[in-house]
Amino acid sequence: MGILDRFSTIVKANINALLDKAEDPGKMIDQYLTEMTESLAEVKRETAGVMAEETRTRSKVEANRAEVQKYADLAKKALQAGNEGDARVFIAKKQQLETAGQGLEEAYAVAKANAQKMREMHDKLVGDIEELKRRRETIKAKVAVARTQGKLNEIGAASDKAEDAMSAFQRMEEKADRMLDRETAIAELNAAPKDEAAALEEKYSGAGPAAVDDELARLKAELGI
Repeated sequence: MGILDRFSTIVKANINALLDKAEDPGKMIDQYLTEMTESLAEVKRETAGVMAEETRTRSKVEANRAEVQKYADLAKKALQAGNEGDARVFIAKKQQLETAGQGLEEAYAVAKANAQKMREMHDKLVGDIEELKRRRETIKAKVAVARTQGKLNEIGAASDKAEDAMSAFQRMEEKADRMLDRETAIAELNAAPKDEAAALEEKYSGAGPAAVDDELARLKAELGI
């Protein structure tokens, strides 16, 4: 891959596509910004080299044109001096320079086009880096908010589960109460019927206060008190 194709790939990189694939856009944009900055340094070096080549070829073209003009002028002077042979020599040299000049002109056109492309890619890369720097903090802020929202969503889900658990415990408690009430009722039903006469007999046959007074009187009589 040539230098122009390689750097064309660099500056045409789709930042959004890379960010879409990133699990952490904040880190990804930092990484991509670092890579672009490193690429920019290389692009600067290459651009400077291509521009220098343009300057060199332009200088050669200009020098060749000057030489062509020089021998054209010498041919005229030779003819004016009546030296046709000298004029032929100058014209032949001029034609040689013009032939070489065609190749130099072609090389200069290519060098100029390459330099223009490199300058355009350099300027675009600089613009992309500046745009990325402007967007970096916004993206990081959005990532932070998204993470916070994610935590809130997790807490909300946990709260919902806790509420469901409390509801389940309440249902189990109500079921336990119903079981206890049922067993208590069964126990009461299984108990022997109450004998009301026996209960009254117990009430009246027990040693009450009157019986105590009678026994105390007997004891006093026996003792002569």
